[in-house]
Amino acid sequence: MRIVLLGAPGVGKGTQAELLATRFHVPKISTGDILREAVRNKTPLGLEAKACIDRGQLVPDDVVIGIVTAKLAEPVCKKGFVLDGFPRTAPQAEALAKILESSGQRLDRVINIAVPREEIVRRLTGRRSCSKCSAVYHVEFAPPLKPGVCDKCGVELVQRSDDTRETVEARLSVYEQQTAPLISYYRSQGLLDDLNGVGSVEEVHRRLLELLSARSIA
Repeated sequence: MRIVLLGAPGVGKGTQAELLATRFHVPKISTGDILREAVRNKTPLGLEAKACIDRGQLVPDDVVIGIVTAKLAEPVCKKGFVLDGFPRTAPQAEALAKILESSGQRLDRVINIAVPREEIVRRLTGRRSCSKCSAVYHVEFAPPLKPGVCDKCGVELVQRSDDTRETVEARLSVYEQQTAPLISYYRSQGLLDDLNGVGSVEEVHRRLLELLSARSIA
């Protein structure tokens, strides 16, 4: 199983990637996770990525591609993987194709998880977190027992700066400019399926498994 999950921030890519990886015993490869790992391990590319992050800049494509290339070369990825957050741009998608081709592999499927924009905004702006224990809640979907207070440690919950409406709208605009074109890129190759991402985690996962089964992947 070699799967890419596409979708805007807040559609549930990470959750579905984790469920797939666990079910089929393949690694989940999240760009954010492997960037942090590279930074933590102080690899040359990790140090370069850290310098960009510290300056408040986006990590360049060539650095991200280098880190993903190294990850995909690990033995654990030989039997498959679920990619979450990569590729994000056309150059990254082209690089992924070359990486897989060089090792005699290919993508099985690209799943575009689709959720209406206003629903995404509602999901992300409703998140609240505890500054002490990092527990995460949602004002609608997973509220604390006492409004505004963490169930675990009684500390007042806060809204992260990247979950304000202004920031969420900006993140979605960046996605639409940079990553949404990949939908056309993969659709033209006959690799892409759209998946309705509205509903509970269980409902969306059931749809995903049905889709993969129909494609003789799961």
